[in-house]
Amino acid sequence: QVQLVESGGGLVQAGGSLRLSCAASGRTFRSYAMAWFRQAPGKEREFAALINWNGGRTHYTDSVKGRFTISRDNAKNTVYLQMNSLKPEDTAVYYCAAGLVADPKGNFYWGQGTQVTVSS
Repeated sequence: QVQLVESGGGLVQAGGSLRLSCAASGRTFRSYAMAWFRQAPGKEREFAALINWNGGRTHYTDSVKGRFTISRDNAKNTVYLQMNSLKPEDTAVYYCAAGLVADPKGNFYWGQGTQVTVSS
């Protein structure tokens, strides 16, 4: 099992940037594909970005392509989400997730979430 702690959320104006971090416990971090999901107020949680175990493959939902970048540092047991050109519709709680399969529809361990608010 892996435990995940997100950080880096906050309030930013539209067009701005934020970088989320997710620190994972345990010695098996590199065994996991890592992902970011988000849940906006009144909506279901949705997939945002995923990276495979060695960073060689990434996958994004269409609405964040070209604006968000997921990356990982296996030496630091950390995954990142760089978010640029933020829009008000990016406002959500962002969750870090770890899965044994690099598939947005797979089973994941979850962090507690970090709030991102984009003002217009």
